Amino acid sequence: MQPDTLAMVPPQSSAHETIFGELEIQVGTRNFEHWFRDKTTLTIVDDELVVGVGSPFLLSWMQKHFGKTIAAAAHKVLGPSARVKFQVDAQILLKLENESHLASKTAEKPARQNPESEPVLAPTTSRTSRRFADLADFVQGRCNELPLTAARQVCESPGARFNPLFLHGGVGMGKTHLIEGVYRRIRRQFPSLQVMVLTSEAFANYFTGALREHTLPSFRQRFRNVDVLLVDDIDFLESKRVIQEEFLHTFKQLESHGRQIVLTSDRHPRLLDKLSEELTTRFLSGLVCRIEAPDLETRERIVEHKAARMDAEFSAEALRFVAQRFKNNVRELEGALNCLETYYHLSHKRVSLSAARQVLADLERDCIRIVRMTDVEQTVCSFFGLESKDLKSPRRHRSISQPRMLAMFLIRRHTQAAYSEIGQFFGGRNHSTVMSADKKVKTWLKDRIPIKVASQTWPLDELLETLEQQLHAI
Repeated sequence: MQPDTLAMVPPQSSAHETIFGELEIQVGTRNFEHWFRDKTTLTIVDDELVVGVGSPFLLSWMQKHFGKTIAAAAHKVLGPSARVKFQVDAQILLKLENESHLASKTAEKPARQNPESEPVLAPTTSRTSRRFADLADFVQGRCNELPLTAARQVCESPGARFNPLFLHGGVGMGKTHLIEGVYRRIRRQFPSLQVMVLTSEAFANYFTGALREHTLPSFRQRFRNVDVLLVDDIDFLESKRVIQEEFLHTFKQLESHGRQIVLTSDRHPRLLDKLSEELTTRFLSGLVCRIEAPDLETRERIVEHKAARMDAEFSAEALRFVAQRFKNNVRELEGALNCLETYYHLSHKRVSLSAARQVLADLERDCIRIVRMTDVEQTVCSFFGLESKDLKSPRRHRSISQPRMLAMFLIRRHTQAAYSEIGQFFGGRNHSTVMSADKKVKTWLKDRIPIKVASQTWPLDELLETLEQQLHAI
């Protein structure tokens, strides 16, 4: 039987061509050109088909996505006893690296001339394209001078200063704009550097995928050999102990070799209480910058800058109205301008102040959020690391009484609750207790009395602003 089986195997060159032809039929010409032609080798030893690929990552990818298809083609050509084996082929790896090097040299000059669509160096063997924000488009104001200046200095000499650079602020304040701008400028000024930008969620997904596919060495080689690592929303790693440990090792490797790291988060590193202490202290070892909510002057400049790029005509009064009414973040300003641009295309009339008032009235009503006493309680407890029963207890220690008074003050500011109602909510206290707490916090604000949170001392106005940002994010 064995000689008959061997007689069924076509000659090597013919078998190769037949298997490749069968694969092209099964996966389609486009996939075949992208993944197989000149990127894989086939070696037939008896009834075993050895598929050579260019990297450990590709080996895992091909097994996962094309393993069954390749096995079916091998069975069809070599017989039902055919087996398939994947291995890294050093010749293909060298060939791909040479082609990649040649392509980067050829594309280097045009990429700088047209930076609108640039590659993201992601931990894969292929590169995807997308549009990135530019630092030149970031509108500067008192609220963001420090983080913008730090981002620019990082771009001038990656790894030399402010390592890591940690940017934090509320939703829609411009953190992602800054980190993408850093990526884009470093790519433009230092084309030879390996620059990677991604979210911490993507890092977690790549890591868990590598664990699942048993390709951790390839994963680590990819992440720990970059020159600049930019990670957005690092707070996503909270409570993910194993992924934190992996990121810590990546961080230490890059830091020890003078590689630049830039991170963003919605909170200060000290407030990421579900991160390991070692990660937190390393985040604090560079420069930590807070991006504040834009003041009126900055909002006016932002609105003018964005309106100038829209296909619509706005009166100066209409733009000023947008800047005055939408105060929380830049995304609200963009949404309001989009509404006005739509109105312009429907009416074919210049957007006046009265039109802006009318069009945006519905948007403002839709954006109204009813704040409840439980929302304030939840926010304050989360910030100070307390439980609800602590605020409602009779305890008068400063670590409890100050958060309780701040909660009462915020409820008075953001709800229609009466003093007596608030007193009842906080353990059946008298209305005069709530009135006293409200008055005391106002005095603290006027006298700029700092508040201690854990081991840190916060200016009260900054602390209240942080609480309010978190309150609106619930």
